[in-house]
Amino acid sequence: MSTEGGTKALVAALSANLGIALGKFVAFAFSGSSSMLAEGVHSIADSGNQVLLLVGGKRAQREATPEHPFGYGRERYVYAFLVSIVLFSVGGMFAVYEGYEKIAHPHELDNWYWPVGVLVFAIALEGWSFLTAYREASKDKGGHNWSSYIRRAKAPELPVVLLEDTGALIGLVLALLGVGLTVITGDAVWDGIGTLCIGLLLILIAIVLALETKSLLIGESAHHEVVTEIRDALVDHDSVTDVIHMRTLHLGPEELLVAAKIGVNAEDSAAQIAEAIDLAEARVRRAVPIARVIYLEPDIYSEEKAAAGPDADATPGGPARNAH
Repeated sequence: MSTEGGTKALVAALSANLGIALGKFVAFAFSGSSSMLAEGVHSIADSGNQVLLLVGGKRAQREATPEHPFGYGRERYVYAFLVSIVLFSVGGMFAVYEGYEKIAHPHELDNWYWPVGVLVFAIALEGWSFLTAYREASKDKGGHNWSSYIRRAKAPELPVVLLEDTGALIGLVLALLGVGLTVITGDAVWDGIGTLCIGLLLILIAIVLALETKSLLIGESAHHEVVTEIRDALVDHDSVTDVIHMRTLHLGPEELLVAAKIGVNAEDSAAQIAEAIDLAEARVRRAVPIARVIYLEPDIYSEEKAAAGPDADATPGGPARNAH
């Protein structure tokens, strides 16, 4: 994902949510609609979420330090996880509480045309924000479907905005339905039911976001096709004969660590092996530009070593091996 595309989607979402939040609170003040209050808090929470993601993206660009030698790329994941917590607590749980209170203690809806007008206005603004995020994500998702894209994306900004905007649009329709049924039937319980449904929807979206960002925080490898590209780039069938084993780890959305043990010719000199490693690193960086940190260990290929895997080298008290 391009950082520019993610920032564009975030700014569009932030602008839309601030305008929508103001309109919803005005509508709540004139009508007393709990759906409007819940939706207003939802928009404020979404605005805060976009600010968090923008701050996370900025902080992730800091240079590496001795204390953090691999940089701060994963800080984007930390802020994305905070977004899921805010969405769950401030957005979802508040709406559930308001919905319960409205159902348990319904009161008449005043000046119904205020919430209806604001909801129509909000749907238009939220639709603009959603289309902006949709267009930017379409450039990034390739041939994958949307469900697969949300699960596979290493950059959190666009998936978060897409899920938030989708939830916001559905929530606005639910709020409009709740207000409309309240006006038609004269029963304010419908407004509470709409609010309760909004809260449950936000909680569901927050859980999905939390699960996805938790996986990124723990540490994810590169996608299978990227791993294949790296393997193909490492082996030239001359000085590098095989990849005995390899591991990859995302240090951030656009930063990948590659650690591999590669097979070299037994008869090559130390200088020839060093040159082979340098050339292999260069091939990997050309093939996969996000491979920023590469550690290659030369060895003589054997079926036993390949089958044993990388953990076989990590025996307690075993000899340390130098990485290039």
